[in-house]
Amino acid sequence: MNLLLRTVIFAKQTEIRNVPVFTCPNCSRSEVLNYVKKDLTDLIAKYGKNSTEKQSFLFQESNDLVNVLFELFSKGSKYAHIAELEKMLQERINQLLDVFLLAKTMNDVEWMEDVQKRLKLLTGFSVGAYRLNMN
Repeated sequence: MNLLLRTVIFAKQTEIRNVPVFTCPNCSRSEVLNYVKKDLTDLIAKYGKNSTEKQSFLFQESNDLVNVLFELFSKGSKYAHIAELEKMLQERINQLLDVFLLAKTMNDVEWMEDVQKRLKLLTGFSVGAYRLNMN
């Protein structure tokens, strides 16, 4: 299976772009990357269920892992190397740790909690579990 960034449309109204989806070139089966399903369903619940107008969202704006994947695929290569993805994830974690220190210095508890949530998402993701083609 290949990992692609796809557009998911909910109820013909809500379009969410750059959702990481595994697709099988042989059987055409598709499945959202399990690690981001909760954030995707939360986004749909928040904006999509009662929508009366068409709307569009960029998933990478609400999920750090998707943002890293988007940056990786935006480099133009057809396949992503695991080592490159791991390096980019570590860089993002380091950036968030710096942000956390700033939030802590400012005694901004809400900001600290937000950064902790984002760090938990990134540190909990295991690239090794997805050693597949990523194009």
